[in-house]
Amino acid sequence: MILIINLGLIVCFKNQTMKPSTELFKLIKSLTKSEKRFFKLSSSLQSGEKNYLKIFDFIERQNYYDESELKQEFEGETFIKHLPSEKNHLYKLILKSLRAYYSEQSISSTMKQEIKNVEILYNKALYKECEKFVGRAKATAKKYEKFYYWFELINWEKRLLDSAYEAGEFSTDLDRLVEEEEMVIAKLRNLAEYSMIYSKINLVFRSGGFSRNEEERKVVADISDYHLIKGKNTALSSKAASICYCIKGLCAATNRNYQDSFQFFNRTREILDGNPFIKHDSGQRYVMTLFHLLRCHIDNHQFEQAEELIADIRDLSGKKGFNSVDIDVRIFGNTAIQELDLLHTKGDFKRSVDLIPSIEKSQEEYGEKVSKEVELLLTYNKAYCYFGTENYKKALQYLNDVLNDNETNLRQDIYSFSRLFNLVIHYELGNYDFLEYVIKSTNRYLSKQSRDYQIENTCIKHIRKLAKTDSELNRLEIFEKMDIEIAKLLEVEDEQAIMEYFNISAWIKSKTKKISFAEAIKELA
Repeated sequence: MILIINLGLIVCFKNQTMKPSTELFKLIKSLTKSEKRFFKLSSSLQSGEKNYLKIFDFIERQNYYDESELKQEFEGETFIKHLPSEKNHLYKLILKSLRAYYSEQSISSTMKQEIKNVEILYNKALYKECEKFVGRAKATAKKYEKFYYWFELINWEKRLLDSAYEAGEFSTDLDRLVEEEEMVIAKLRNLAEYSMIYSKINLVFRSGGFSRNEEERKVVADISDYHLIKGKNTALSSKAASICYCIKGLCAATNRNYQDSFQFFNRTREILDGNPFIKHDSGQRYVMTLFHLLRCHIDNHQFEQAEELIADIRDLSGKKGFNSVDIDVRIFGNTAIQELDLLHTKGDFKRSVDLIPSIEKSQEEYGEKVSKEVELLLTYNKAYCYFGTENYKKALQYLNDVLNDNETNLRQDIYSFSRLFNLVIHYELGNYDFLEYVIKSTNRYLSKQSRDYQIENTCIKHIRKLAKTDSELNRLEIFEKMDIEIAKLLEVEDEQAIMEYFNISAWIKSKTKKISFAEAIKELA
């Protein structure tokens, strides 16, 4: 028991047992068969007792981490008394093994090793050998546009110059080296500035999906007007150019200008395809670029091209530059989202529902590796799947998962339009009495959001009227008036944002023409 004495008051707190860390468990469970085999092989080369392997093997067999089971299994063994330090030791050994395993599978790892070799040779006064390694490493840094490592290697060349001068050798052109250094620094700064601008536009896109108000539109406009973005030949390297066009594409996508977005992201793809070394070192950016191109194909109803691109993206998995778990998870999540979106745009909800079991199986396999944003978008799309097949109870079940998990800084577009979609589902379920309460809650939520859209208020106004009438004739009149008002609002580009999440026009048409929602989408396509 802990006593805290403060101003004559005695407060007692009972010691609470901290929940055991699951970091080691997660790391072990993330290992592939090849990585585990490499770790075991590396361990077999070490002498002495290997208690860490006992812990490794036991945790590997667990479906979820239970430290009490681990302690019970090795009760009486000396090492279990120091379990935290043993776990920490094992964690570091696994990371060391992974570093060795991937030492030649990424260019950054290769460059680090080469620079370490340079340092070793220099410290041993093997200057000629060191010079060869520097030259070879510089060629690699140049090929992959690794300016940071390139700059570091130039510094090693300078140190070698000093040694050469001491030996009476003056053949190296110092002016050329200084010139090269200035060039590399300029490219490094240029790349860093593009990366900073990219982070700014990515923040707008990740938080809201698109620009929701005048303030956000100004942020996007300022980025688009930045001298490095609007100017010609401002990118000093292929890598910087690829980021530049990514920024242009995101600015256009955030303003829902998919025509320009397609052109800019297509240019990004061309740059990376034309520089395979940089492409393989920028796998995440390349995959993201393809996802944005896919979004443009779907928006333009280029369904055949969209299906081909989905297949191309999935085919990247496991190939050079795309053989990491991170990229595998991204490919799974985003292709699943966009495939569902493609089917919804076509009005093929039955097929999209059929995909849900396999999607959820993959979600379970990847577990926490799937990002919150992807989980959110998948859940919303599942609700939309079931809505399209008129299974409104199932749709509401999935939508409630979105509404009950509101992340204040992530994709507020999804949370906001989910509120509106929620009203539609409750209307379809005939929950008219409950709708009044939900409408008030929705209005309170939307009033706190920085949004310039009128279409939400118009939809809520008409849904409230629909819930208050029992007459089928009156409902038809309300839907017809709603159709006119919504169609007028949708002429305004900014108001069209709702169509990204719920085809309100098709829903109204399904009611006025007494056809299914899926049929209405196909008629409007």
